[in-house]
Amino acid sequence: MPHDEKSPISTGQMPAGSELIQYLSQYISLTEDEAKELLNELDIRHYRKGEILIREGDIPELCYFMLKGCVRQYYIIDGEERTTEFYTEGQPFAVFQGKNPVKKSPFYLSCLEDCIMSIGPIPQEDANVDPRFMSVCMKAAEDELCRTQETLNMFRLTNPEERYLELMQTKPTLIERVPQYYLASYLGIKPESLSRIRRRLSKRKGNVQDRPNLS
Repeated sequence: MPHDEKSPISTGQMPAGSELIQYLSQYISLTEDEAKELLNELDIRHYRKGEILIREGDIPELCYFMLKGCVRQYYIIDGEERTTEFYTEGQPFAVFQGKNPVKKSPFYLSCLEDCIMSIGPIPQEDANVDPRFMSVCMKAAEDELCRTQETLNMFRLTNPEERYLELMQTKPTLIERVPQYYLASYLGIKPESLSRIRRRLSKRKGNVQDRPNLS
């Protein structure tokens, strides 16, 4: 059962945050001193499986960078949860508000696993923030919009089996980490339909492996 209390968990050795530095380096050039200063200032938090980070209607105050774990994004439509994204290691995620500081979230974010994240306030355009980091936020938001558009195009142009094959190719770890009913929701089908697709693909793979080598 999901719960809101942000209680600490035992996770062993905490990641150093190098994933975040690597991500930022895609957009801006950091000196060694700047990277060390950033690592020293990281606010790293632990969340338990099932905790809800954002609810529909919340005004988001934080942005997140996943160091370890998996978060599910979903909407509730006519009382039914519709999964639209999964965020795993090395990914940033947040509701980027830009000029609208009171924009409410249209979706939920929930931890599918025990998670370790680097968090920070969502920067506003008129805030006293290093222009380079504001630029990173803008570019990250643009990248997220592009990924969303690509996902929408995939859903319009492919059938459920093709979408599952695409997921296996682009996000193979999700197949083992995410419960089947959430994967099915993400693919826009029922769990029993996903089971049939998996059986069909498994049978097809077995038939190919059983063919005699005529060479």
